[in-house]
Amino acid sequence: MPRTPKDLADRMATGRPRSLADDGFTRETFTQPREQARQTARTFLDRWPGAAYMSAVESWRELPGGEIEFTMKRLRSAD
Repeated sequence: MPRTPKDLADRMATGRPRSLADDGFTRETFTQPREQARQTARTFLDRWPGAAYMSAVESWRELPGGEIEFTMKRLRSAD
C-alpha cells in the first residue's frame, strides 16, 4: 500500500504511539489548555529535576482549538 504525506499525517493524528526501542526513559503525554500545560510541565520538572532525571519536554504542539499536546520524559533508572 503506498504511503503519502497525508497517510502519515492521518496516522500521526490518531495519537497511536510510535514503536520505540526501550531507551530507559518514562514518558507521559498530556493534552491541556496552554496555561494548564505550562503548569503541568513546571510541576513535572520540579518533581523530577533535569539534573538527576534528565527530565525534559520531549514534544510540544498546539492542536486545532488551542489545546497543547505535549510529552514529558524522565530517566527511569534514577528512581
